[in-house]
Amino acid sequence: MATFEVEESQSMRWVRIDLVDDDCRAERGAMSHMKGAVTMTVPVPTPHAMWVSLFSDESVLRPRYVGTGSVFLDSTLGGYHVFRIASGERWILDTKCFWASDGEVSLRIHRERMLTALFAGQGLLWYKTALSGAGQVVLVVDGPVEEVELKDDRLIVDGPYVVAHTAGIRLKMKWPTKSLWSAWLSGQRRTYCYEGTGKLLLCTVPYWRRRMELERAGTVASA
Repeated sequence: MATFEVEESQSMRWVRIDLVDDDCRAERGAMSHMKGAVTMTVPVPTPHAMWVSLFSDESVLRPRYVGTGSVFLDSTLGGYHVFRIASGERWILDTKCFWASDGEVSLRIHRERMLTALFAGQGLLWYKTALSGAGQVVLVVDGPVEEVELKDDRLIVDGPYVVAHTAGIRLKMKWPTKSLWSAWLSGQRRTYCYEGTGKLLLCTVPYWRRRMELERAGTVASA
């Protein structure tokens, strides 16, 4: 399998992928440079995938790199999380979290329920990337990632902080209180409620330089 390594310099982080007669996939437009006998190919998406791309922020074009050499992906003030998918597992990623994976990992399309998408502010059609197979996956994240395991339990978070979860966990949008009056008094908005049995990858605290970048862009409110 390919080797994925997160490198860092001057508070910037990037992913290096080493291939030895192997292949990997990466997000569209993610390559910085590559060295060695490595060839990039772009698998043609299915008509269904092209149709989905009209209603989604997820790219259906994920170039494949084949051969022997090294591929360096773009850098960020945020970070990257490398984890391994076991055979038989199915992971669902949050929007725009996929960055790279082994060639053996299969990429599919997952759609959240319409009410969940609507209450999350994603319109009626909320498509995500789903992964299966066996191999390593790289996610683009804002900060350190914590793995949380649920056993017929639930996790409630005040925002899209769960970057990935297994298929045994279901997402719902709920008020954190028993009544709308209490919710209004608490100042809390609708929360992301994950219920079921499985694993989640949680990223609640961004790297400080990434936090400053998001504040300047107006993505998050300053303290």
